[in-house]
Amino acid sequence: MLQGMPGRALLRAAGLLGAAIVTAPAALHAQVTLPDSVVEHEAILVTSTRTERRIEDQPIRIEVVGREEIEEKLLMTPGDIAMLLNETAGLRVQPTAPSLGGASVRIQGLRGRYTQILSDGLPLFGGQTGALGPLQIPPMDLAQVEVIKGAASALYGASALGGVVNLISRRPHEERERELLLNQSTLDGTDAILWTSHAPSDTWGYTLLASGHRQSTADIDDDGWADLPSFRRGVIRPRVFWNNDRGASVLFTVGGMVEERTGGTTDDGRTPAGTSHIEALDTRRADAGVVARLLVGESLLLSARGSATLQQHDHYFGFQRENDAHVTGFAETALSGANGAHTWVLGAALQYERYSADDVAGFDYSFAVPGLFAQDEFDAAGWLTLAASARFDHHNEYGSFLSPRFSALLRPAEDWTVRVSGGTGFFAPTPWIEEAEAVGLARITGWGDLDAERAQTVSLDVGRTAGPFEFNATLFGSRIEDAVQVRTSTADPSTLEMFNATSPVRTWGTELLARFHAEGIHVTATHVFMRSSEPDPSAAPDAGARREVPLTPRHAVGIVAALEQEGRGRIGAEFYFTGRQSLDDNPYRTSAPRHVIVGFLAERRLGPVRVFLNAENIFDTRQTRHDPLVLPARAPDGRWITDVWAPLEGRAFNGGVRWTF
Repeated sequence: MLQGMPGRALLRAAGLLGAAIVTAPAALHAQVTLPDSVVEHEAILVTSTRTERRIEDQPIRIEVVGREEIEEKLLMTPGDIAMLLNETAGLRVQPTAPSLGGASVRIQGLRGRYTQILSDGLPLFGGQTGALGPLQIPPMDLAQVEVIKGAASALYGASALGGVVNLISRRPHEERERELLLNQSTLDGTDAILWTSHAPSDTWGYTLLASGHRQSTADIDDDGWADLPSFRRGVIRPRVFWNNDRGASVLFTVGGMVEERTGGTTDDGRTPAGTSHIEALDTRRADAGVVARLLVGESLLLSARGSATLQQHDHYFGFQRENDAHVTGFAETALSGANGAHTWVLGAALQYERYSADDVAGFDYSFAVPGLFAQDEFDAAGWLTLAASARFDHHNEYGSFLSPRFSALLRPAEDWTVRVSGGTGFFAPTPWIEEAEAVGLARITGWGDLDAERAQTVSLDVGRTAGPFEFNATLFGSRIEDAVQVRTSTADPSTLEMFNATSPVRTWGTELLARFHAEGIHVTATHVFMRSSEPDPSAAPDAGARREVPLTPRHAVGIVAALEQEGRGRIGAEFYFTGRQSLDDNPYRTSAPRHVIVGFLAERRLGPVRVFLNAENIFDTRQTRHDPLVLPARAPDGRWITDVWAPLEGRAFNGGVRWTF
């Protein structure tokens, strides 16, 4: 099929076929013969930018968490991806609904509502993932995680103003795989996960993830308030993969999740006011998605993606009930091709989101956002690749938006790379801000009068490889106009009022990364410096007063080291430092002190069984060692506790077995 094509066209066609190769059990890969000069072993193919180049050829810097790192975090928190993301440079998993353990993912200091979490490019967890999304995704079936930092609306629309986390699933192989993981923690948490896969023929295969998770309430400091909420959760996700030898492939998935979660006061605990306060959330989620690709002619690729998700919540804030339903729909089709030095993509998309509240009036909405997008990557020279993308979206409530993004990859010398990127994005406000996750919609006003938020982000990356060493330095900045903020309502101090800020939120910082990879030895060190400021919502609008964005550490350091011997096991250690961070409405202090977390992991293989033990936070760092978590008196907006700026659970051990059969 590809015989007789020029060398450059052959490479382009092979790149466009990458999606089919990724979604197939490797049979299609055997049909493509490449010149020896372009064969690379263990190349990382990145799919989140649609042109699906190798990571070293991407004009946009993408942070990739590989299977090896996923394996380590799987042994630490088998039930969710929160730790996996929190220990990635530039990402911070920030608790936003602390009574129930909820958290959002902040990318380079931007609020969690701006982060889009995808699964194989599909919004299976909802258009706006919410505070519990990262805590409900087991990492067992992930092959890699791709992170785009900065405004990505040009690629993924309104929900990706701050960036994208794309979870890439594992693919089946000819040899049947079955694995069972059992885990138990000293905090009375239990995980049981089954993963199986098989490709019985050259054309189709399947994978299946099924898991159950439970956690008992834990009151570590004996203050009558649950530092760890209790939950019971079940997850199931089968995937089916199909391809043929003519360049067609299909991935189909369905999923379901059921969870019951309870926090607040414990059975024998009382708040300072003497009144018990229980928070509870029952979640039901079902989804389905498909990714299909077809090679048209010799160098065109037609792709289509679509998904639908239904989430239902039964939520109690004390005696206040807030039941609701979220519906998310997504469809996209694109045509990709290569002409000379250009690799281009043209496409159309439709995003739909509907929210219905049963118990609180005034928050129902139905958003429909059709969009058109175009992308071109131009290999101007052997040392220069330019990329430009743009997307036009029409929001049925907030109007039309054009979101461009430009990037350049330079190779000034061997083993050196320089990436420059800038883009804009927009975000259509919803009532699901961090404060609403904590206090409920019944205490929120002003949502109907908001304007869309707009952002501009820029970044400069310089990278170098030297044998087993890799170094990268990033300078980034962002500016958000009409950012949605919250203040105490002057009309009713028991409610919080949403409004658009009159001056921008500004964030800038640096990321430094160093890696060493040799046979059996892996060391990664990161440092993030960040400054983020916003208008002070408690000041008069015309006063021009500003403040540091709360819960944004200026300095964060991470060092992870692992020693692995194939067929026998691994040991690893980790060190994390979090610098001072500004606090909001905390009666005990205005800034959080620095703190350190140290952990240790060991795994031993015994035939088909692997035994593991993980020690987390071995120095028992806890927020409640500094100040109480519970407020002296209930806040006017209904909150009983402060924001969470350090671990609440302290030292913990977990261990278990992984059985391959």
